[in-house]
Amino acid sequence: MSRPTAARFWAWYGTSQCPLPPSYLPQAQASKAKIIGLTNAGGDTINAIKAASDPITKNQQLAGLLMFITDIHALGLQTTQGMLLTSGFYWDKDDETRKFSKRFFAKTARNPTMVQAETTRRSPLILSEGGFAAAGTDEAVVMAKMKSTPINDFFAKNGKIRENGRMIHDMYLMQVKKPSESKYPWDYYEIKSVVSGEDAFQPLSASQCPLVKK
Repeated sequence: MSRPTAARFWAWYGTSQCPLPPSYLPQAQASKAKIIGLTNAGGDTINAIKAASDPITKNQQLAGLLMFITDIHALGLQTTQGMLLTSGFYWDKDDETRKFSKRFFAKTARNPTMVQAETTRRSPLILSEGGFAAAGTDEAVVMAKMKSTPINDFFAKNGKIRENGRMIHDMYLMQVKKPSESKYPWDYYEIKSVVSGEDAFQPLSASQCPLVKK
């Protein structure tokens, strides 16, 4: 998420660059911030969460801006409980997501991340919803068909492809459950709220894409 986009919802009290210095947690704890946002990813995020599980941050919440359910699975609920994160997909959200995830789990022995679910659903979108059968190989016709087709499937709700080619869709604010709240394997998230695609993604008015008519 870009800082201008995030600024629509949050007040900023300070930043620190990766890799995070040892002093960053005391600095964050001493600030007025209620939430410590982690805009890193991978090993940097995991290391930061492990460090932040110390009581120094007991009165604050961690928010992962690029967290996957596989990260939560690796770290465990004891370490990640109470964290906030955003995702466009959760395997246990409804019957559609559970049906897809059951097939995915059978092949991989884990539940899908948002990226894995999105990647899996792209081919049907292009080949079926995009209408290659009807449009042939004319790129302009195919793109026009895709952009005019609403997207509502196991991955995306209220989705559409904008004129700049970006697909927007609902996003979800999740909170990681406490160990006592998890009732079965991979039961990790509580959906706290739904963020519409118009609010979750950069507005077209701020786009620098030449395809966007100003």
